[in-house]
Amino acid sequence: MNEAAIKGAVEGLIFVSGEDGIDRKQIAQVLEISLQETGHYIESLKEEYEKADRGMRIAEYAGSLQFVTKAEHAVYYERLIKSPQHSGLSQAALETLAIIAYKQPITRSEIEEIRGVKTEKPLQTLQAKSLVKETGRAEGTGRAILYGTTKTFLDHFGLKTIDDLPPLPDSVKTEEEEEAADLFFSRFQASFDPENEGES
Repeated sequence: MNEAAIKGAVEGLIFVSGEDGIDRKQIAQVLEISLQETGHYIESLKEEYEKADRGMRIAEYAGSLQFVTKAEHAVYYERLIKSPQHSGLSQAALETLAIIAYKQPITRSEIEEIRGVKTEKPLQTLQAKSLVKETGRAEGTGRAILYGTTKTFLDHFGLKTIDDLPPLPDSVKTEEEEEAADLFFSRFQASFDPENEGES
């Protein structure tokens, strides 16, 4: 591949890696190029995405590269979130929110283990609505992102602290936690005017 094609492949790898990110060594291995070459293409892409006419930038957290939005565009994202057609939360998002609220801090893989399905889109929805945020990184290989609820979440559900959530029965097993927690959140479902967002 020529330089433009390799740089395009690097861009694609960062994109498909999503919120988990991808490190330089992984990119080098996949493209079968040196770490030095990989660094050259990454820095070139970073410079391109920092330009004013680009809507995203490439961030590097704990060695993992990922696409993130730019802070100066936050006002537009807030308008989108507040628009009527984006006011609802799907059942998938409510289930994910319930699990995070009761089990935080929790990783995406742990949420998916409880739900039994992929949770990337519901997580994105919850973060866009400022109900969920990244709270740190888990220990161990990969240092997965940890998620927790926000002050906006507390305000919306009328809670002073997360300790004000109704307790789950001691007898509830892990695989049943989603259903039990959802009993609480279903009371507030109408206030979100839920709609089918195609999440799973």
